[in-house]
Amino acid sequence: MREYLYNFVANCIVCALMLAPAAAWAALPLITDDTYTQGKGKSQLEVGAVYNGYNSSEGSIAIKETDLAIFSTLTYGITNRVDVFINLLYVWFHVQTEGGNITADGISETVLGVKWRLYEKNRLSFAVKPVMILPTGNEDKGLGGGRINYGAYFILTKEFDPWAIHANLGYIRNDNRIDERNDLWQASLATTYEMVKDLTLCADIGALTNKDKTSEVERSYLLVGLIYSVKDNVDISLGVKFGLNKPEKDWALLPGATYRF
Repeated sequence: MREYLYNFVANCIVCALMLAPAAAWAALPLITDDTYTQGKGKSQLEVGAVYNGYNSSEGSIAIKETDLAIFSTLTYGITNRVDVFINLLYVWFHVQTEGGNITADGISETVLGVKWRLYEKNRLSFAVKPVMILPTGNEDKGLGGGRINYGAYFILTKEFDPWAIHANLGYIRNDNRIDERNDLWQASLATTYEMVKDLTLCADIGALTNKDKTSEVERSYLLVGLIYSVKDNVDISLGVKFGLNKPEKDWALLPGATYRF
């Protein structure tokens, strides 16, 4: 049973790796990224979290899971159109069943990436974002896959003040030792609406490849949230994410803060 629980935790952490860094790349609390860059010589620090509780079952085994992922992303503009960033992730999981409990916590994978805005005209823009995932988590504790992975995202943004629409198509190579799918795709669409000065409403919907090889049902979600600009260079945000089908977790809270300097 204990070996089963460790494998379950490892699977859950890979789920968090797919979500938490993605959230950090986008304007918090969104998962879908935009084409905006910082500008030459400017920086941005984002700190956020993903928290949820989840009840499920595996055969006759009832499972109660509580998990937390805390992420931070530092972004620097090397030109007006090109950013580089590093994302760090800390995870904590508690899995409870009648047969035993497992708690795992620690630093997980580190993500390095570049965002390059290739095209911009008439408030329509396109960008690409290649990423590399480094196995900095403790594999024996289930905090990482133990292998270097990579991926890329294609991003579109169209602005219609006070609205903006963003679309993403992404791919992550998921080399692993826990018999998951190796090729993971993500498609999502988000919108933002500035209701009043300094307060923005946002929504995000998307689907991700199910890493479980025994299931053909993709994970899908809906997220709604608010962004409040405390100052010109400081935002605080809160999002609530809902699972739209069984493979996706029922709900998650996504608080966050952004500082530009």
